[in-house]
Amino acid sequence: MAAPGSVTVALQVAEVLETIVSRCVGPEGRQVLCTKPTGEVLLSRDGGLLLEALHLEHPIARMIVACVSSHLKKTGDGAKTFIIFLCHLLRGLHAIREKEKESFTSENIHTHAWHWKNSCQWKYIAQALLMFQTQILDGIVDQYLSRHFLSIFSSPANERTLCRNSLELLLEAYFCGRVGRNNHKFISQLMCDYFFKCMTCKSGVEAFELVDNCFVELNVGVTGLPVSDSRIVDGLVLHRDFSIYCPADGDIRMVIVTESIQPLFSASKSEFILNSEAQFQTSQFWIMEKTKTVMKHLHSQNVKLLLSSVKQPDLVIYCAGLSGISVVECVSAEEISLIHRIAGLSPCALPQVSSQCDICSTALVKFCKPLVLRSKRYVHLGLISTYTFIPHCMILCGPVLGLVQQHESALHGAFKMLRQLFTDLDLNYVIQTKDQNDTSSPLIYKNSRENIPLPEIDKYQDIIVKKKDKLEKTQNCLKVYSNSVSSDIDLETEIPCSISKVTPTDTFQTDETLKCSSPPKIWKINDHELLIENNSTENPITENTRAEISYENVQITDTARRGHMLLARSKLLTTHASQDHCSSTMPAGCVLPVGGNFEILLHYYLLNFAKRCPQSEETVVSVLIANALLGIPRILCKPKKGIHSFPLLYLRSLQALQTTQPMISGQAGLESVAAKYQLLTSVFQCLTKILTIDLIISIRRQPQKTGNEDSEEEF
Repeated sequence: MAAPGSVTVALQVAEVLETIVSRCVGPEGRQVLCTKPTGEVLLSRDGGLLLEALHLEHPIARMIVACVSSHLKKTGDGAKTFIIFLCHLLRGLHAIREKEKESFTSENIHTHAWHWKNSCQWKYIAQALLMFQTQILDGIVDQYLSRHFLSIFSSPANERTLCRNSLELLLEAYFCGRVGRNNHKFISQLMCDYFFKCMTCKSGVEAFELVDNCFVELNVGVTGLPVSDSRIVDGLVLHRDFSIYCPADGDIRMVIVTESIQPLFSASKSEFILNSEAQFQTSQFWIMEKTKTVMKHLHSQNVKLLLSSVKQPDLVIYCAGLSGISVVECVSAEEISLIHRIAGLSPCALPQVSSQCDICSTALVKFCKPLVLRSKRYVHLGLISTYTFIPHCMILCGPVLGLVQQHESALHGAFKMLRQLFTDLDLNYVIQTKDQNDTSSPLIYKNSRENIPLPEIDKYQDIIVKKKDKLEKTQNCLKVYSNSVSSDIDLETEIPCSISKVTPTDTFQTDETLKCSSPPKIWKINDHELLIENNSTENPITENTRAEISYENVQITDTARRGHMLLARSKLLTTHASQDHCSSTMPAGCVLPVGGNFEILLHYYLLNFAKRCPQSEETVVSVLIANALLGIPRILCKPKKGIHSFPLLYLRSLQALQTTQPMISGQAGLESVAAKYQLLTSVFQCLTKILTIDLIISIRRQPQKTGNEDSEEEF
């Protein structure tokens, strides 16, 4: 059965998903109980896990969830916000369809009807959204929203220092929406401890990539124990047990093999002929002596640990025990790859090694011992890292497997978020300078017909974020200091970067401050590099901006008279002689206070842009995005009353922006700006896919296999 694709159908599907995820949004969100198709019961606040657990039949619903999963693989966060923002965008488009169907008409009524019949108007809107992002939105974020950014680093840009207090504010806000209320602070502290134990002052994005790619090998889940028993252990824990364990002291060298050490009777694809039993006995004796020789040679090289990716014969295990060498068999390829990246150790072909030459492919380990967790045995290795990552492993405990898996997913997502936070974000948009030969002139947005300067706002002053109920305990205060030269804003705390007392047996540093070197922020305009400066002296904007702007008040009915379309104008943008493409970089570590600050700020600047933009298409898209952004803080503030309700919060924020007064947030916590920006782009891409659907064909799924196929022997 086929049905035409429409925004109405997509909105109905998105509203169902919104109803599910909106129940567990924010600090006051509840846990959702659902049953997986396998019959397993899931109780969680994690939006990604809840969406993946749903048994969806509608094609659009499956496509939306697939887009959310793709977004989570990049950022590790934002599943619930993704659905809420997408749903509000669809509501805005539905309102446009109902109220202003002639908004995008460029010819006549006949052409208008033909466009609506063939869904061309939605493809047109999809293109307009993407062009708005690449040509306008990036510029607004870079030139205006960036003035409010905090930095998670507390030192200058060329030698950034990361303080534990800043990281705690970031992680507590992250885990607050994904982990139960009784565990999110403990998991946040565990994550902070792991971060400062594993990262060095030279650690960069590569270390986060390693943890992200090898997270399964860097944690061990244990069921039947309370969550409070979770801990961090030094070194690497292999998900295998010793085939034979020989205690060793002093220097311990390790070697990796990927094939059997015991020689074979014959090579592959060859024939071995025995004429008598004596020849067979002689061959076996030679194989045994050869194996003993190899193991003795390993012992002479001080090799006391043998890791093998294959199952070794019993003779090898026996000879290893005689030589005092511990053996671990069937080590996974992922664990071998992780050891190679950390210790720089490559596999060695031992059968071809002569007894008179040294074995080069060895690595030192601090210790090698068995580790027993409940009823399972593991191999605990103390690797000596040659990398910027110091190997540690997380032991995650929980009463049931489902809770352990939720904590693993949340921690993995946190590393994805940090990986993106510590990476510079590239922004590209269209600009024009006053003088093309003078690249230092102020940047002004250029459209196809006339120059329209983006709204200016005076330098942002002190922003103080306080949490009253924790003020006496933590005395954390986030302050933003204006800088007339650089737009980078540092995050400072009133208390020193110290932690609670550490026991003498703890090995990580008590001064938990990391310094990271990074280049300063640079603009690149037509292959000319410029240092960023912020010398704005214009008067602040004092216009009154409403929370919602009705589409009826937007002048969008003159499109047909002007005869200009955004798609056609895109060609002018790439060929106009007076336009430049600006490539700017959002520096790593940019954050904002939680509680809807990013959405309200971007909403404010988008509406200011819409007021000064005479082009109907850009105005409609700007207002559409601005109004949809408010849906996120509105849901966050839904359970709050009085001065913390959304209307009063919104009015206070607008008043602060218009009068350049400090913005005050009632929540303590930070969130990544890069993750928020990636969320916008991911939602726009998902919405583009929805708007380009012409026809929906429902195909009944084949029943999934629940067991193995019956073998022929059973019949």
